Amino acid sequence: MDLGLQDRTVFVAGASSGLGLAAATALAREGCKVAICSRSAPRLADAREEIMRAAGVAPERVAVVRCNVVDEDQIKAAIAQTVDRFGGLHILLTNAGGPPTGLIDDFDAQGWRSGLELNLVSTINLCRHALPELRAAARKDGHARIVMVTSIAAKQPIQTLYLSNTARAGVQGFAKTLSEEVGADGITVNTILPGFTRTARLKHLVEDIQARTGKTAAEVEAGWAADAALRRLGEPAEFAATVAFLASRPAAYITGVALPVDGGYSKHVF
Repeated sequence: MDLGLQDRTVFVAGASSGLGLAAATALAREGCKVAICSRSAPRLADAREEIMRAAGVAPERVAVVRCNVVDEDQIKAAIAQTVDRFGGLHILLTNAGGPPTGLIDDFDAQGWRSGLELNLVSTINLCRHALPELRAAARKDGHARIVMVTSIAAKQPIQTLYLSNTARAGVQGFAKTLSEEVGADGITVNTILPGFTRTARLKHLVEDIQARTGKTAAEVEAGWAADAALRRLGEPAEFAATVAFLASRPAAYITGVALPVDGGYSKHVF
């Protein structure tokens, strides 16, 4: 299937590692011009080299944009830098690292604010500042997409992930509301809810559970796998393929959808 992504410009937040890096690589492989965003300049440089190698693309196809997504001014500058570099913006992928794990008494009011800033407010601000460019892209050639990365925790809360459970559920409400407003502009808005996928974030979660329970890493991962219909953990490339499809031209009639990519871990009917 031709995804119609050749020479589309995409901004990928949280792209220096994990799911963001996997998505940026898949989109570059499909022909996108990719702006990758992260706080760390050295990690961005490494990610750029990895994308060019894995996707087989030239250096001018991958731009590095240093940005802390909890800082609105940096978001505005990052979007502007992307547009200056590539001449527009067709696809926005919102993404950020997971907040700390813990129980109810582990977080004070500032901890809650920080978690919401990282995963909810950053998503809102990325969309707000990308929308003028996305509307222009939709008017010009009918291709404009927003894909938000949340988590299965948004629909099926996970113990000790208070901050993530709360913030990501908020993202779902924002995404559905936004899809209604910008649909008339020709912009689709969808969320992807990854399950337990082999990333550095998952490794940190395993370590946290080990510290709390005394289980081995193999036992923790086996427990997650046993609860999934496919009886295994996910791979970043499987998540990235879903991003590429939702960003594509053939996905033009899909909007307002919350799509789990979790191997059947979540058990909700709708």
